[in-house]
Amino acid sequence: MRKNNTFKTLIILLALGWSGVVLYPTLQLNQSQKRADAHYAEISKNVGLSDDDISAALLASDLELRVRDAFDSTSGANLNDLIEHVDKLVEIDEKIKVHEVNAIKLGLDLQGGTYLVYEVDLPNLLINVAKETSQDFESILYGIGSRVKKENLDFFDLLPQVFEQKGMSLDRYFGKRGASDADVISDLKDEAEDAVERTLEVLRNRIDQFGVSEPSITKQGSRRIVIELAGVKDVNRAKSIIGSTALLEFKLESEQSETSSILDDINRAMRRQMAKGEDYLESATDSSATAKVRKDTEISLGEAFGESSIFSGDKAVEEGDSPEDTTVLVDQEIFEERPFHALLANVGGDIGVPTKNVRTVERILNSPEVQDILPENTEFVFMNHPDQVGEQEYYRLYMLKREAELDGKMIATANVQIGSELQAGRSVVGMELTGEGGKIFSRVTGANVNKRLAIVLDGKIVSIPNITERIPSGRAQITGMANMDEAKDLAIQLRAGALPAPIEVIEERTVGPSLGKDSINKGKNSALAGFALVVIFMVIYYRMSGIVANVALFFNLIIILAVMAGFHATLTLPGVAGIILTIGMAVDANVLVFERIREELSSGKTVRAAIDGGYSRAFTTILDANVTTLLTALVLYQFGSGPIRGFALTLSVGILASMFTAIIVTRVIFDHFTSRATLKKLSI
Repeated sequence: MRKNNTFKTLIILLALGWSGVVLYPTLQLNQSQKRADAHYAEISKNVGLSDDDISAALLASDLELRVRDAFDSTSGANLNDLIEHVDKLVEIDEKIKVHEVNAIKLGLDLQGGTYLVYEVDLPNLLINVAKETSQDFESILYGIGSRVKKENLDFFDLLPQVFEQKGMSLDRYFGKRGASDADVISDLKDEAEDAVERTLEVLRNRIDQFGVSEPSITKQGSRRIVIELAGVKDVNRAKSIIGSTALLEFKLESEQSETSSILDDINRAMRRQMAKGEDYLESATDSSATAKVRKDTEISLGEAFGESSIFSGDKAVEEGDSPEDTTVLVDQEIFEERPFHALLANVGGDIGVPTKNVRTVERILNSPEVQDILPENTEFVFMNHPDQVGEQEYYRLYMLKREAELDGKMIATANVQIGSELQAGRSVVGMELTGEGGKIFSRVTGANVNKRLAIVLDGKIVSIPNITERIPSGRAQITGMANMDEAKDLAIQLRAGALPAPIEVIEERTVGPSLGKDSINKGKNSALAGFALVVIFMVIYYRMSGIVANVALFFNLIIILAVMAGFHATLTLPGVAGIILTIGMAVDANVLVFERIREELSSGKTVRAAIDGGYSRAFTTILDANVTTLLTALVLYQFGSGPIRGFALTLSVGILASMFTAIIVTRVIFDHFTSRATLKKLSI
């Protein structure tokens, strides 16, 4: 009998040894994280940096610099001691990165993070691929998108219906002239599928450069993308990097005289609208009036503009939003003559819009009355950040050429740099253009010396430098970054490339790290409690045989965790529930075997014969029960999602492990004792 068990014993020892090897990184990771937490707490307590700040500094490799900058000598702390904590934390962090690769991965619900579901913005995608566009065309697409969300319709089913109702032909805007609606829709569906695939690739590149370990980025359906970022502490920053389209364009500023003329035309259009049928007298306007000191008065939109069609249909006004949203600051001295200028200010020679007026100015500029005035090749674009002037914040507004001179596709590399001269000490993003991009950039800068070239990112101006000379090197800088993190994020987006179409968040779930720790502790306590109850019951009811079953149960738990670590599976809270269930189910096989052994002993058989008979008689029942449960778990894994798959995974591994430990491990232990001596009685 001993000879027959040599192979089984070897398998058990190999399984035990393999489990120890693959679980070693997990054990080391837990110990390293505990030591790191102590250093986190010490640094945070003495210099006031949050855990997020410390993590970001570790990622940027400048933790010591930040600690020195934040250190306050009057706090009573010793700088040398703090630097020692920094050095140890950096060393531990490197070990954590090494161990994380092979350790058991924890899901969002156990370590915190964010779960995001994005959907490609189809209206904007179609606007981008259309052969020609117009305001009516764009409004129709946005209307279709709105109906799709509200009524849960299919975008491409609704698109041809709406175009037919409007008397518009799809082939005018998409595909080949004369193509059937069915062919156009088929091509647009292919374009949407391709956009999702390209979006997936861009997002993977962005997230990889962001430094998230083991992110999950998967396609859901035909137009949705699911992103799981476990362990991310700065969720808002991650969302900013993921969701930004990162469409970079270089656009020339319009001539000052043209801008002034357009502003005067807007003033006249607004005066005509505000007259509401009353006698309207044309008068000369002077655009330079914005340079005078403003005397602002806060008034409501209704009081300022009456029933002007510029604001008709505006939901914010109709639904009675708060005064904070429906009032504006106006310079009443010039309001009657120049109503649009009354909303603006002069900020360093540029057009400035008080923060409170930005929404109103945007609505005026996007109104049909003003759009009819604007030349086809021009557009108004806001700066992406405000300037503080006294107690008021102003967003600069520029009129630019609509067509970009070059875009982000012509960027070869983008990296964070420390600026020089006027930008000395500030974070900037340095770019190197492709060969074609460098030639275009050289031509554009050479032909427009002493003019301004706006760098526009996602429809907002990042910076608008003055061209002082031709730039033949193919290198450029983006300035105006608020801090190093903003510069790094922009560089990541530019290197990864722009999204083929905007994406919008459909679903978001964020789990804080503290909640994740609570889940781990509760799951751990539940598993230990279940394990202890099973162990106690087996010892009380089956005595020494119960101890054998408990050894197998412990071995079973080790194998489950080892398999998850070895195959880089992710452990989630439902997975913990699966492990707890497996603990209870794992002794079922032993109970069947022990009861059969009891029956054999009652019939007068020897201990050796009773053990042989018990295992042989119980095997078929054990196999049937476990295969049935395994099939159920596989179905759950195949057709379930998220939490259900996590539960099914650990349950499946647990079933296979419990069969191995119950049939092989316990049998080898029994055979080991019965082969050494003839037992006349079995404690069972």
